[in-house]
Amino acid sequence: MKRLLILAFAALPLLASGCVNQQQAIASKEPLALKTALDRGRFDLACPAATGTVLSSDFIQPAIQGPFVDGLQRIEFTIGVAGCDKRAVYVVMCQEEGDTCFAATQDGRFRRD
Repeated sequence: MKRLLILAFAALPLLASGCVNQQQAIASKEPLALKTALDRGRFDLACPAATGTVLSSDFIQPAIQGPFVDGLQRIEFTIGVAGCDKRAVYVVMCQEEGDTCFAATQDGRFRRD
């Protein structure tokens, strides 16, 4: 019983370091996610002067993960884009590895003016 307790306390720093790595991954992808949302938003809103704001971010675990399958880890951002008296919200998904991000409208529909 004592050994189990000692092992549990010894594992705490390892668990805490995992959180730091996730936060670092989120911070490293934020500029790319913001650029992706701004490019999409400026086109959708027909407003080259639009600006973006990161509303939220989260580290998404792979949907499939196991001993023989290693799914993609993704980082999700919710970004608001505003300009020319118009606003839109985009969900941006970025792969943890690489420089690939995809922006979709939050409601899943295309905007029409």
